[in-house]
Amino acid sequence: MTDAELYELRAARSADDLWPMLEALYAAHPGYAAFRAELEQAMRAAWEARPAELKRLDLARDLEPDWFQRPGMVGYVFYIDRFAGDLKGVRERLDYLADLGVTYIHFMPCLKPREGDSDGGYSVQDYREIAPHLGTMAEFEETVAAARARGMSVCIDMVLNHTAKEHDWAARARAGEAAYLDYYLTFPDDTLPQEYAKTAHEVFPAHAPGNFTYYEDMGRWVWTSFNEHQWDLNWANPRVFLEMAEVMLFLANRGVEVLRFDAVAFLWKRLGTRCQSEPECHMILQALRAISRIVTPAVIHLEEAIVGPAEMLPYLGRGIHDGKEGNLAYHNSLMVQFWSALAARDTRMMSHVLATHFPPALTNATYANYLRCHDDIGWAVTDEDASAVGLNGALHRAFLSDFYEGVFPGSFAKGELFQHDPETGDKRISGSCASLAGVEKALEAGDPVALDRAIDRVLMGHALIAAFGGIPLIYMGDELGMLNDYGYTGYAPHAHDSRWLHRPLMDWALVETAQSDPASVPARLLTGIKTIMARRAATPEIHGAVPTEILETGHRALFAFARRAPTGPLICVFNFSEQWQSLPLDWASLHGATLFEDALSRAPVGDGNGRIPLPPYARLWLR
Repeated sequence: MTDAELYELRAARSADDLWPMLEALYAAHPGYAAFRAELEQAMRAAWEARPAELKRLDLARDLEPDWFQRPGMVGYVFYIDRFAGDLKGVRERLDYLADLGVTYIHFMPCLKPREGDSDGGYSVQDYREIAPHLGTMAEFEETVAAARARGMSVCIDMVLNHTAKEHDWAARARAGEAAYLDYYLTFPDDTLPQEYAKTAHEVFPAHAPGNFTYYEDMGRWVWTSFNEHQWDLNWANPRVFLEMAEVMLFLANRGVEVLRFDAVAFLWKRLGTRCQSEPECHMILQALRAISRIVTPAVIHLEEAIVGPAEMLPYLGRGIHDGKEGNLAYHNSLMVQFWSALAARDTRMMSHVLATHFPPALTNATYANYLRCHDDIGWAVTDEDASAVGLNGALHRAFLSDFYEGVFPGSFAKGELFQHDPETGDKRISGSCASLAGVEKALEAGDPVALDRAIDRVLMGHALIAAFGGIPLIYMGDELGMLNDYGYTGYAPHAHDSRWLHRPLMDWALVETAQSDPASVPARLLTGIKTIMARRAATPEIHGAVPTEILETGHRALFAFARRAPTGPLICVFNFSEQWQSLPLDWASLHGATLFEDALSRAPVGDGNGRIPLPPYARLWLR
């Protein structure tokens, strides 16, 4: 079979997923026919330019479409400069990642940003260049190839909603070129902006209030959802779709295997709405996914939408988009409920939310699971979910903020507030995993028992995200127990943003400590997390397509679920308190357990009296 014949087969396979979406979005646009012809030409050109090694990978992924759902997938996330200085440094550290069991690497924003404040790299000036301080595009390709040779898939961010105001398109729009003015959402006066502002959501009300910026040199208002320097693209213009599709294919041909689409909820604006998650967002994303399946089928899409479950699940494909949209989305609810249950020592809301709002399995998609990320933690607890378990939503959200800021009496955590909004009471939290879990306070107090408990919280959390269903993401330094970096306040570009508290420079001395002192915090966490991820890879019931069923234990402190594999279930139990708990062996048998050995520790389970003892912060995987 020739390359041309293979392309035609894939184009036919995904035609019904692509062209109806584009017709619904753009058929009424006067330039639709030309747009369609140019898009077809761009797709064929990208296929012809695709390196032979990547075409072989495309074929392998077509034959094994569940590759990203397999238990061997383990993610690691970092800013290149903070992890290893530059791309050359990353290549030198690949052995460290391989030893950790990593098979998926997310380079945090690395495309060329604007100078100065760039929202952590999400204000992109050029999608086809790497940030100069990190290296060149040629070095990027070399690094990606080196990772792929070790079985690691590279993920990078592609910001869809906006560009930097210094991007060439924006510069040409600012200079008055009509075609490029239509690439962005701009207005000659503030009549429409005021109407949109009545309902549109504000992202950063504290340091970037409002959604519009007036530019005197243009005499126009520009939609700027995130920051003044980030101009929202006009996705109602098919030329914008064409340009971004070409960028997507360009990056895929550089060897990227996972494209993290940033800020996807904001792509389509409609008067009288929040201007988030409009139906057209899903049409755009399905069309982009179909293009990838035709031209670069080795590539999957991670859609970044940190919203409630009902709004998030469609990004993984629901209804007409089922199995045709994103392959990955962040399981924000799992993360929020983990920290909520830890603080309250009560898993009832966690069980309720995960059982009520999430399906047991997804079509051609799975979750990206995490305990924390580069962003803050927003307490996405609805009043309805809190009420369902007898809590007041507003009071519980306030409790969580106070607890993880460390000001609630008896809190084990240390964090800082982010984007405190006195009007709404919204108080988000910044902090590293170890500091939020109690490692920092325990070390300061010199309390060995508190330190044991804190380490167990971190390990329990990683055992949870490893087993729940999806790809577990380890954020840089969490495997070593890196603490909050309070030095960010002394660096002017970061001082206004407490999220830099948990974006420290990688402390490679801690790796040496882990290797030389088995009793140290870095050694205990590194060994523990490596073991968890190795056991995950050896546990087929954890495959992302296996349904997850939330189980009732009768204990507030215990959270449990079953992975219902065809070969038999895996029963996972987690103790969210510092107190010993227990379950009857009959409970486990009732839910399908037959082999009473912990798949994590490989130790026998049971006390000889018909019960399963669960020490503080226990994590148990029972076949």
